Amino acid sequence: MSTIIFPSPIFGPVQSRRLGVSLGINLLPGDGKFCNFDCIYCECGFNKDFRAKEKLPTREAVKTQLEETLQKMKSGGSHLDVFTFAGNGEPTSHPHFAEIIADTLDLRDRYFPEAKVSVLSNATLIHRPAVFEALLKVDNNILKLDTIDEAYIHQVNCPTGTYNIADIIAQMKAFRGKLIVQTMFLKGEDIHGNSVDNTTDRYVLPWLKAVKEIAPSQVMIYTIDRETPTKSLKKAGKEELDRIVELLRAEGLQASASY
Repeated sequence: MSTIIFPSPIFGPVQSRRLGVSLGINLLPGDGKFCNFDCIYCECGFNKDFRAKEKLPTREAVKTQLEETLQKMKSGGSHLDVFTFAGNGEPTSHPHFAEIIADTLDLRDRYFPEAKVSVLSNATLIHRPAVFEALLKVDNNILKLDTIDEAYIHQVNCPTGTYNIADIIAQMKAFRGKLIVQTMFLKGEDIHGNSVDNTTDRYVLPWLKAVKEIAPSQVMIYTIDRETPTKSLKKAGKEELDRIVELLRAEGLQASASY
């Protein structure tokens, strides 16, 4: 099984399909997964197969390694488009997420003031006041919403705790447009042979209605790009993604697709 387990706390820079030259910040252990989702398409594999033994990096370790990396990049004349909080699970689960965001914004302003700060989150912890306030401060608050169908969420995203889609949508609305909705579209089957195709109107139209109500600044849709732990998954086609983009734009939403 091919998987990607990211170093911690700093990795890259790498070229992101959606964000440009990205310096990764992984607030999770560097030897396995630490996530409250267990998505069947996750490039890091299934939670059970890659249980982390290391502890979470401390706020101090993140700040020190980030500054050292930025100093080297600056002195070497490197270009940087974005700081991206991602990695081996859900970044907002770190107990000092808000403080680390503050440190990162300070270092960004000192070394690469033109770069953006992005957070890729599954949106499960945005009800926490500290997480909510921190996400309001970043440039790209990118929150996952693969569907609004509860059964599909449990089939594909596989939350390990409670998950209520109505609550998630309400909390997304509370950002008042200061968010980007990110949605994975895919086809194929799960390990039980059940379809996971969410490109059909059955899934797209209710999702579109919810996204319009959330009124994000942007919608990013994408499909699988790397090997997945569930081998029977397939990419959504360009025509299917383009159709969804056009539906979003017809509702007055800014939208883009990564194929």
